[in-house]
Amino acid sequence: MIYRDRRTPVEEALYEEGLRSLVAAPLLLNGKSIGTLNLGSQTAGQFHEADATFLQEIANQVALAVGNVQAHTEIARLKSQLEEDNAYLMEEIKDEHDFEQIIGRSPSIKMILKQVRTVARSDSTVFITGETGTGKELVARAIHHASNRKGRPLIKVNCAALPSGLVESELFGHEKGAFTGALMRRIGRFEQADGGTLFLDEVGDLAPELQVKLLRVLQEREFERIGGKETIKVDVRLVAATNQDVLKAMKEGRFRSDLYYRLNVIPIRMPALRERPDDIPLLVSHFARKHGARIGRFFDRVGQATIAALTHYSWPGNVRELENVIERAVLLSAGDTLRIRDDLLLTTPARKQSDDTLATVERKHIRAVLERTSGLISGPNGAAGILGLHPNTLRSRMQKLGLRYGKSTLKRV
Repeated sequence: MIYRDRRTPVEEALYEEGLRSLVAAPLLLNGKSIGTLNLGSQTAGQFHEADATFLQEIANQVALAVGNVQAHTEIARLKSQLEEDNAYLMEEIKDEHDFEQIIGRSPSIKMILKQVRTVARSDSTVFITGETGTGKELVARAIHHASNRKGRPLIKVNCAALPSGLVESELFGHEKGAFTGALMRRIGRFEQADGGTLFLDEVGDLAPELQVKLLRVLQEREFERIGGKETIKVDVRLVAATNQDVLKAMKEGRFRSDLYYRLNVIPIRMPALRERPDDIPLLVSHFARKHGARIGRFFDRVGQATIAALTHYSWPGNVRELENVIERAVLLSAGDTLRIRDDLLLTTPARKQSDDTLATVERKHIRAVLERTSGLISGPNGAAGILGLHPNTLRSRMQKLGLRYGKSTLKRV
């Protein structure tokens, strides 16, 4: 009875609320108490031994129910995690990117393939640099598939495609209730990649505060989820990539030098397509077969004029732009010879015949594409899609080249 023997602050508070009798039964689950089931009354001496026995029987059933709820919650969490892992694995199977997808026989491509074979078996961090559309992700996939981790997922994160406020949760996960909208625990990409490879694309776009946290994970191989206290250790092979000039970003204070040196253990530079024109005919044949097979069209040959035009074109969007052009040519060509219509390549500057600088050639090409799209940058019919660039990358390149789009005309800044 509470009024006779009040030993704890809780009993004192219950007495103040008017309770004079209390009986409590522990909720026992697998031999451990997960709480108590309490019954109170304002009448002194209300409960007896039989009441306590009956309440304990009810408590046992409640404990079983709570245990079932917890088990179902854990099963749902594991199922969700498994589905996410399977999604990545299925994506890997579907894409089938491996050494065969790195097309070329130029010295620069042969050197990259040699580097991939050399570093794949190690767990050292690889830092891939190069312009947008040069195939950095293909090299990351080739490294993973040639490594001892190929039986585990290759997890990809595009740091530039995520809002800055979500990148930390995406990488490290969060606990339920860690912030508004965190309705359940989320497993981050580092945990999903445990035992496998994590590919951080556009790592140069990470905010400074996230660069610090990434550096800690690389150094300590451990982290905490947002809102969590548990330290999580992971075994992850990291491959990072960027299209930015990282050395310039370091001088400008936008990229930490200590993170750069931690990432740049094994550097691989992807050459621009204009630096390996001898590979263009091979790439054209590959993309013609790839996209022709999807619609049941097969081409016996590619016109010499087409090869000449493609070889002497500057390709600011690199291999990605070339694939887009060939895909459209496959749809528009008549007969069994692949031909490039004049409007697919809006400018075809010859490197050997033009005195223009690369920047001038690129400016003219982007201007022509923007005029064709009436200044539309993003979307399926935008200039970025035609060029094979991310819209933000195109905007950044326009700014560097001194291009801005007015109401009706393109102007130099």
